[in-house]
Amino acid sequence: MNKSLTATAVAVVLSLTGCSTEQSMQQTSQNNSSQNAASMEQGDNALLKPSSLDYQAPEFDKIKTEDYVPAFMKGMEEQSAEISEIANNQAAPSFENTILAIEKSGGLLNRVSTIFFGLSSIVSNDEIQRIEADMSPKLTAHQDKIYLNNTLFERVKAVYEQKDSLPADDKRLTEYYYEKFVRAGANLNESQKAQVREINESLSNLTTAFSQNILASFKNDTILVTDEAKLAGVSDTDKAGLKAAAEEAGKEGYLITLVNTTRQPLLRNLSNRELRKEIWQTSANRAQVSNDPVILKLTHLRAKKAALLGYPNWASYKIANQMAKTPENVLAMLDDLAPQAVEKARQEAKDIEAAMHADGIQGDVQPWDWAYYAEKIRTERFDIADSTIKPYFELNSVLENGLFFAMNKLYGITFKERKDLPLYVEDARVFEVFDDDGSSIGLFYFDPYARKGKKGGAWMSAFVTQSFLYDNKPVVYNELNITKPAPGEPTLLTFDETQTLFHEFGHAAHGLFSQVKYPSVAGTSTARDFVEFPSQFNEDWCIEPTVLANYAKHYKTGEVIPQELLNNLLKSVTFNQGFNTVEYLGSALLDMEWHMIGADEEITDVAAFEAEALKKHGIDYAPVPPRYKSAYFSHTFAGGYSAGYYAYLWTEVLAADAFTYMKDNGGLSRENGDAFRKDILSKGNSEDLMENYISFRGQKPTVDALMKRRGLVE
Repeated sequence: MNKSLTATAVAVVLSLTGCSTEQSMQQTSQNNSSQNAASMEQGDNALLKPSSLDYQAPEFDKIKTEDYVPAFMKGMEEQSAEISEIANNQAAPSFENTILAIEKSGGLLNRVSTIFFGLSSIVSNDEIQRIEADMSPKLTAHQDKIYLNNTLFERVKAVYEQKDSLPADDKRLTEYYYEKFVRAGANLNESQKAQVREINESLSNLTTAFSQNILASFKNDTILVTDEAKLAGVSDTDKAGLKAAAEEAGKEGYLITLVNTTRQPLLRNLSNRELRKEIWQTSANRAQVSNDPVILKLTHLRAKKAALLGYPNWASYKIANQMAKTPENVLAMLDDLAPQAVEKARQEAKDIEAAMHADGIQGDVQPWDWAYYAEKIRTERFDIADSTIKPYFELNSVLENGLFFAMNKLYGITFKERKDLPLYVEDARVFEVFDDDGSSIGLFYFDPYARKGKKGGAWMSAFVTQSFLYDNKPVVYNELNITKPAPGEPTLLTFDETQTLFHEFGHAAHGLFSQVKYPSVAGTSTARDFVEFPSQFNEDWCIEPTVLANYAKHYKTGEVIPQELLNNLLKSVTFNQGFNTVEYLGSALLDMEWHMIGADEEITDVAAFEAEALKKHGIDYAPVPPRYKSAYFSHTFAGGYSAGYYAYLWTEVLAADAFTYMKDNGGLSRENGDAFRKDILSKGNSEDLMENYISFRGQKPTVDALMKRRGLVE
């Protein structure tokens, strides 16, 4: 999935509004109008005033690149004045004049940051990257001036000490801000605060550098094939896409670009073993020269900051306010699953090696062999192949007859395309979402295609976050990285891409259905190891028989997918799950080990550290490398998932348990959907997350459904 955003600077700036970056993915914005907005010298800078469009949707047709820096500077100036007024207020601290005032501050800065850092992941270029590199440390310093302000913190602390007398919403927001200040270092002495400021600036520069090195890798780490015969096994549609990519880059032949994981989709069908090896090695070794030094500096500084804040390591610091609470709890879960996953992968490898030997290839399976032979086995065992399946998964049908249909059956919502609203790229679409009574819910942008300047992976975020405080309705968006077909050709999806589309809308639903007073705790602004729960839960609706029958139709003939083919597809869902689980666990454990380094430890060799970390947990199975090796692990080194990549598995426990419970109690029904919407999707982070789950499910989750979902038990 991937489902993640990068842009640590967004987390820095929007932390005052509960921003959660992904990826996990989820940016928030108060988008409120500053009290000083009327006195601004607005000129023709569209960012300096709230949008006049419905739902305050960004005016993409008016925003110019040169608008960002002056808008950022004005935004920081305004919020600094607002914070100074709050801190120096002579009245006794109260919720209204302190906590609520902080929540209301920075309207312009939040609006500009949400738009800029959202688009920097979607339509980046050299100038956007220059602005990002220039502004990130400035924004970090601006944040530090707020969170390390002694006078301001004393007021926050005074309100916090009286929190039990506040209404529930106000108490939750007070606890949120008090924790934010403490975790930022508000309780440190001045010398320690100075060190935190210095570290924060360096971390901002390093995460920006990591992110920009990844963007450069997407551009530079490509494979040009000039002999079409080497592409044997690749569909004509995919070859046309590769040819179009080469032409766009001004090259002759077929240009293979990489997706943001170690595994590359093209390897499933490419019969040329040498080319498979070249693609895999390019993928696995990319960005090492540029990002290995960044990783070593970044992890050391994170460990130093954690020590200053009283934690033994960065993982302990990051997980302390998550559902898991401690790194030990995370490792217990990951290590418990690892032996079963590796054993399952070894069993799968025997079948793959047998298929290789039948082709005359001797020796052990190599990483570049796995996807190709797994696909051959899957095709033979279940009588399905991508070339057979993809014609039934045309993008528009999957979106409108699949996803939108399922969401209507489950929640009663409908979608109407809005062609009158400006878009940030021509391939994007925007839909207005309505409830079953005809009332409007918000806007949903959908941007499916990979392109130059767009980060890899898939994610959700928001241009406007729901809140009753400002009477804001949500404006959310989903980003995918599907290869765009040649002009005139249909966009045919793999089953994995179909699941990803459903997954990302699970995040979008979380944002759209939010019913929370304060934006800092609204929508997807939850703990990292909860936020992936609604998205993983939503994945499984793509294989619900009623939904499949409505959208899985041949793009030429309109024929519904044959029942035998459908049955085989459903049987194949748990195929190769040993590989998938080991691949995921490798990355999750790398993330944890990098962030359990102590401040006094010195790591000098990234590759050696990776090898030792995987060996330590018994996950060093050579044919199945981590989904993300360190040099391109944007989740943890440039996004919001540092010491948090485990969250995908943690939340899959919730998702599998919830979906099984719903399936056993009526399945795809409004009654079930309304309950999930009320108890989970509407709450944001306004209440205790586990209590919300228990309210829906009637008990805490168990791992039983997860084990079956992944095919690790019968």
